[in-house]
Amino acid sequence: MKVQGKDFRTIWRKPNSKSVFLIDQRHLPFEFVIEEIKNVDEMCTAIAEMHVRGAGLIGASAAYGMALAAEQGIKEADFEVHLRKAGEKLKATRPTAVNLAFGVESMLETIRPGDGNEENAKRITEAAERFANADADMCRQIGLYGSKIIEDIHTLNPGRPVNVLTHCNAGWLAFVDYGSALAPVYEAHRRGIPVHVWVDETRPRNQGSKLTAWELAMEGVPHTVIVDNTGGHLMQHGMVDICIVGSDRTTRTGDVANKIGTYLKALAAHDNNVPFYAAMPSSTIDWNLRDGIKEIPIEERNQDEVLCFDGMSEHGRTQVKISPEESKAANFGFDVTPARLVSGMITERGVTKANEESILEKFPERR
Repeated sequence: MKVQGKDFRTIWRKPNSKSVFLIDQRHLPFEFVIEEIKNVDEMCTAIAEMHVRGAGLIGASAAYGMALAAEQGIKEADFEVHLRKAGEKLKATRPTAVNLAFGVESMLETIRPGDGNEENAKRITEAAERFANADADMCRQIGLYGSKIIEDIHTLNPGRPVNVLTHCNAGWLAFVDYGSALAPVYEAHRRGIPVHVWVDETRPRNQGSKLTAWELAMEGVPHTVIVDNTGGHLMQHGMVDICIVGSDRTTRTGDVANKIGTYLKALAAHDNNVPFYAAMPSSTIDWNLRDGIKEIPIEERNQDEVLCFDGMSEHGRTQVKISPEESKAANFGFDVTPARLVSGMITERGVTKANEESILEKFPERR
C-alpha cells in the first residue's frame, strides 16, 4: 500500500540483510518510522509493546522472528531446542491473536531433524518469506470478495457513497499488506465505487483515529473519525450501510474475537438491520475452538493505556494523565461477538455464513 505515494509493506527483509525491518506504528500518524529488528528478543519487544499490531502482522512478525532465531542459532548444539525456546518467547508476548502461534508453529514444522543446522535455518528463512507473502495474498483476495458486497449495496443506492463503519484498525497496517476489513474498501475505491468510512477512534490506544484514518488518508478514501459510542446513533439514523470489522481469533463455529467494543457495534447493527461482516484470512480461524466466549483468552493490558492519553502538542509527542491519581482502570483488549450477530465472514476463499457447516464448506480440509 502507499505511504506518500511510495509502496510499502508493514514488515520486510532486504536482500542479504541479517535484520528484519518494520513500520514502528507507535509513532503514527505523526512520524513514519522504520525500525530495524536484529534478533528474536527485539522482535518479542516489538510485538508485546505494539510496535507491530494486528493479527496477520503479528503472525508474520513471529515467523520472521523465528527466522532470525534460526539464522543466529546455526552453531547451537541442539538447534531444535534453541528454536522451540525462541518460539515460546514469541508466543508469550500476546495471548489473543491465534496468528502468533500459527506463525511460530509453521516455522517449526519446516525443521528436518536429519538435516544440518545451516540447511534448516535456510529453510526457515525461506518459509518466513512465503508466510508473509501468503498473508498479503489472502488479504488481496478478501478485498476482491468483499468489494462485491459494497458494489451490491451501491447498486441499490446509486446516488450516494456506501457508508462503511469499522472498528479498530484492520487495514494494511494490521497485516503484511492490503488488510482485512479495509481490503474491500480499498478495492471498491480503486474500482471507482464511491465509499465513505466512519472510523471509530478505538480507545484506549486510538488505533482508529491514528492508524485507520492515516491509512485512508494515504489512499485518498473519504472518511470521518467518530468517538467509539457514535456508531449506534449513526445506525439509528440510516447513516451506516454496512459494518466491516477484522478478527484476532475466530472459532470454527463463527464467534469472532476483535478489539474491545466490537460486540457493542454488532448489537447495534443487529437492532437496526445493518449487515455486520467480519473479514479475516483463514489463518485467524482457530479450528480447535467452538465457544468463543468460554474458550478465547482475552488479553488484559496495562491500565495506563486507559488512564493516560498520548498525542502531539506544540512541544512534540507527549502523554497526559486524564484520570485521578487514585483511580484504577480495567483494560480488556478484546471482546467476543457471537456468531448469531455476524451476517457473514469474508475470507480468502469467499464469503461464508458464520456457522460451522458453512465455514467448513469453504475449508473442507478442516472437517
